[in-house]
Formats: sequence, C-alpha cells, structure tokens
Amino acid sequence: MKNRSAIEIYDTTLRDGTQGEKITLSVQDKLLITEKLDDFGVDYIEGGWPSSNPKDEEFFRRAQHLQLKNARLCAFGSTARKLDAIEKDPNLTGLLHSETPVITIFGKTWKAHSSLGLGLKDEENAELIFRSVEYLKSNGRTVIFDAEHFFDGYKDNPAFALKMLLAAEQAGAARLVLCDTNGGSMPDEVYTIVREILDKTVVPVGIHSHNDGDLAVANSLAALRAGASHVQGTINGIGERCGNANLISIIPNVILKLNGRFHHKLNLKQLTSLSNSVYDLLNFPPDNRAPFVGKSAFAHKGGIHVSAVLKESSLYEHIDPKTVGNRQRVLVSELSGQSNIRYKAKELGIELPEKGELFKKIVQSIKKLEHQGFQFDVAEASFELLLRHELGQFKPFFEVLESKVHIESGKNREPVDQAILKIEVNNEIEMTAADGDGPVNALDKALRKVLRGFYPAIRSIRLVDYKVRVLEEKKGTSAKVRVLIETSDGHSTWSTVGVSTNIIDASLQALSDSINYYLFNTEKLTPAPLHAEAE
Repeated sequence: MKNRSAIEIYDTTLRDGTQGEKITLSVQDKLLITEKLDDFGVDYIEGGWPSSNPKDEEFFRRAQHLQLKNARLCAFGSTARKLDAIEKDPNLTGLLHSETPVITIFGKTWKAHSSLGLGLKDEENAELIFRSVEYLKSNGRTVIFDAEHFFDGYKDNPAFALKMLLAAEQAGAARLVLCDTNGGSMPDEVYTIVREILDKTVVPVGIHSHNDGDLAVANSLAALRAGASHVQGTINGIGERCGNANLISIIPNVILKLNGRFHHKLNLKQLTSLSNSVYDLLNFPPDNRAPFVGKSAFAHKGGIHVSAVLKESSLYEHIDPKTVGNRQRVLVSELSGQSNIRYKAKELGIELPEKGELFKKIVQSIKKLEHQGFQFDVAEASFELLLRHELGQFKPFFEVLESKVHIESGKNREPVDQAILKIEVNNEIEMTAADGDGPVNALDKALRKVLRGFYPAIRSIRLVDYKVRVLEEKKGTSAKVRVLIETSDGHSTWSTVGVSTNIIDASLQALSDSINYYLFNTEKLTPAPLHAEAE
C-alpha cells in the first residue's frame, strides 16, 4: 500500500445502511450497534440524519449518554440550500442540535447535478460548500466533506469536481471523502483518480463506495492502496440499492492481505460475531456465503478437497478461519469421500473403524440417501443419528406405528387440522390426537403431547425454522419434498431432515429425528413410566 499511515474506519450502517430495502432499526437497535462498533474499534459512527426524521433525533439525544471508548459519533446532512440563509438553514441547524463532535455533510461535485439539479452556477455551488463547512467548523465541529458523485463528476469535468473539493478544504474540512455514489466505477479508475487528488490536496482523503457494479470492496481497497487513509462502509454491506462497501470484507483484506493498519487495534477474532450480531438486530438470517465470516466460507464438500485440507488447510483456505472468528467445516453429501465422513465423525466424537465392510457400508448408505434427496450438510443432527445407528450406538427412543392427518375446510367454515398418532415407547403403545395451525403443526403437537409423559425434558425444545424444498420439480404434485427442521432448547440448535413424496411423512421424519437427537444428547435415559396426568 502506498499509504503507510493508520487508516480510519467510518461506519455508516446506522444511516446509509438503513436506506436499504426492508431494513429498519429501532432507536434501541441503533444504540446497541453503536456500542458494538465502538467495542470493535471503529473510529467514526454515523448515527443518522437528525433533521430528516424524529427517530434519528431521538437517537442522538440518547446517544449522548453512551460512554464511547474508541469512536466519535457523527451526524449526517447536506450543505445549506441557499447562500443567503446559511445560519438559518434547517438542515445545518439540526446538525448542530445533534451535539455530535463530528458532522458530515455532502455537496455536489458533478456539474450536471449542480447546474441541472440545483440550478446553480459553478461559483455559487463552490460558495455553498465553502460557507456550509465554514459555518459548522466555526461552531466547534470537526467537519467531514462527502464529495457526492465525485468519480462520475471527475470523469465528466475534472476541473469542476476538483474546484468543489478544494472549496471544502479551504473552508476547513478535516476529511475529503470521494464518493462513488452510483457505484459504477472500476478499481483502476478509482486508483488513478485518488492518486491525482492526493497530489492536489492537503487534508486526508477518504473513499465511500457503493456496490452497484459488485465492486464496492474492490474500489475501497484500490483507493486505500492509492493512498486514501479513511474508508467508509457498512457492516455486511447493507445499504440502498445494491448496498455499500462491506467493512466486514474490507477490514481483514487490509490487515491480512495488504499489510495495512487501522487507527485502533482491532480484534479480528470478533469479526464473525460482529457480522452475525448486526444481522440478528436486523432480524435477517446471516449470509452463509459471505467471505471471511459466512458459515460456508471455510466449508468443504468435495472428497478430494477434504482429503487435502486435512493434510494442510492452506491448500484450499486462503486464511486460517480462526483469525476472523470463524471455523473450518467439512460437509457430508453424495460428493463425500472417506475423508469427509472421518472428519465429521471425529468432530462429533465418534470413532470409526479404520477399514472393513462396516465403514464401506456407512459411506454407501450416506451416498444412497443423498441420492434420494436427503441433505446432510445442513442437517448434521440427522447425520449423527445415522452414523451412530450404523455403529450400533443409537436406538430410537420411540417408534411411530401409525399416523393420520385430518384436514377439513370449506366455505364459511373454520378450517380444522388434526393429527392422530400411535406410538410405541419401551413396549408401551399410546395413541393421541392434537389440533394445530396446519397439518404439520398438528403433527408436531401430537408427537410432543404423547412423548411428554415419557420424556418431560422435551417441554424445553421448540421449532425455530421449517423449510420445504420440492425435488424433481418436473413430476409436479407427485414430486418428492425435502423438509429441513431447526430446533432449539434455548442454548443450542440442531437441524434434521426428512424426504418423501408425502410432505406429512417427510415432516414426521424430521420431527422424529429432532426429538431423538435431543433425547440422545441430553437425556440418555430409559423412559419413565407414562405419567398418569400426562396430557
């Protein structure tokens, strides 16, 4: 990297990030994320646009009571709208009322936006930028200037874009941030332009990239390699349209690949946790395929790959997963070789025979089930039960002898879904029935209802996710379906799978595996006599 000074991290998850579709955060969510970002070592946290909505105004009021250790809080807004009303401009007034030590304002640096969008002459736009920055600085604030549409503007008219940038510098802006607002620039363009700007400015230069060309991270790294010392982005790359530059990818690339350093010492081992916690607050599922932190980032499925990784992980992993708080995973599927199965067995604490017919039988059994539609790489609980059953270490805690599901509906009639089960537990046969919201829910309730008397501990488990995938789509309604179920006891979660041409049967397989897995790993008891008071 040409830049050898410490790089500043400017996070805009709470402002630019929330402009993404289906993304919303409460004030409390924003406060929690602020604390997490501060703990991680971010330099600037952009909390919102205070004059644009009451939520952001409340956030800034409450954020004043946070005891931040590393970060400085920023309010965001635009330059004043009229030259003759700088001190009375409602946007600038709102920014000052937020009482943040840092204020970031954006101004037009693309001539088309200035002349066509705002109807301003070049000198008027430069004066608007200069006086807005000067006014905020005169009120004791550190001012960061976001040069909106800078790369498009510079490519269109370099003299105009540079003139607007220098107006902000001359007014006292502490940072000049070059924005690829439309997200369409290429890394080589960004590198060249940043180098040119660094030769013509004095204050530190930053980069703010959008991801419309899927190059926001690449463009940010190009700018840093060119000498920029300030990088803006969001956690997990959330943001308007295709999102912002993803700080979760930028940070490890800078440290591990470019030998760069940030202003605060960052604990990369917290990176995966930070990513997941923000997803959790957004009520979004984590992106399994996310580089560095995704569940699949260091997952290996092909037998040849796994065999190599077990000998030397760097043969198929660009970094040690532990560096970023992630872990290596080996998946079991029809592509699996002996190495996959041995690895997973070792991970589960299961000792497999070195050679022989039993081991061959296990491998072939797994491949056959995967061919039928079972998917064990996302249902590791079912895989463990299968493995232990083949080794004679597991026997089901119960057996479903019969199952019936009754569905009734009609015009002006309340729908009725009822499941009836006949189950054998330790040579005792019980029958039960339960109503539910849909046939699968009725089945789940009936199964738990009869088993609670034998295994009271199952009261603590609950279904947290249920997915159905149609296999063999061309067969239409006669196609097989695969049901994936995720269950939790409040401390851990596990996944199970069922496959059948009958969705009820597939669901029952997955539900049965789920309860059996829980009982095997927690109870490991002989079932109690059926309670007289059992429901």
